[in-house]
Amino acid sequence: MRRITLAIAATGTAAALALTGCGSSSQPLGNVQLAAAEAIQQSAQQAAAVTSYTVDAVADFSGQEGNGKVQGRMVYQREPLAADVTLNTVNFAGRDLPGGVRAVLTGDTVYVNVEALKTLVGASKPWIKASVSDLDSSGQAQARDVLANIQQFDLAGAVKMATTSDDVKAVGTETVGGVETTHYSGTFPVNEALAQLDPEHRERAQADMGSVKDMKFDLWADAQSLPRKITMSGKADGGSFDATMLFKGFNEPVQITAPPAAEVGELPRHTTTG
Repeated sequence: MRRITLAIAATGTAAALALTGCGSSSQPLGNVQLAAAEAIQQSAQQAAAVTSYTVDAVADFSGQEGNGKVQGRMVYQREPLAADVTLNTVNFAGRDLPGGVRAVLTGDTVYVNVEALKTLVGASKPWIKASVSDLDSSGQAQARDVLANIQQFDLAGAVKMATTSDDVKAVGTETVGGVETTHYSGTFPVNEALAQLDPEHRERAQADMGSVKDMKFDLWADAQSLPRKITMSGKADGGSFDATMLFKGFNEPVQITAPPAAEVGELPRHTTTG
């Protein structure tokens, strides 16, 4: 299949940082934790109404293949779907992706700027335009996964997963990005959260997170119950990960546009094997 898939997969890493954008339902809690549980529910409701935001995210992980780190920013707009992703750091098993990744998503079209593309597919311009329909069947499946993940890179989704917690509690107040927030902490059962997913998303999420027994999370919500910061960590199969997401710019106007046409090349039509 076309080697463009590598660039698309790298772009999708940003979405994976918040693949926690999974649907879930609340669980009954004891009276001691009721106030914190209600606060998380309120935060989920407020987040669901957000139409645009900016998130700075970093994830550190380890596993059998070594350690890694992904760090970057996404500007996100829900309707019409659009995203501008910049990954400054993409490291797997001690190997960096030179120059990082920049990608712009509009509808079902992804514009990718990765230095490695010049070697992989013979790109002659800074950007490559890749529509789902341009890829072979295998590439289309992976591209659709990326698009689905970006659609799930959803502020509300990360909070909804936390609503399945039965031990969430308020642990104090802190300032996050200059905003006063209440800090909540707890764990949630991953399998229970995955059971709430739409069938078309469940299989992929199960592969990504199914081996984690309990996910630890911390959430900082402002006076309007909007999440300003979310951290998640977990261990499974000899590996571990820690992710932090900082949110801002709620409902602010955003401009996400395709790169200048003169800087965009089409996906090369040749295929490679291997």
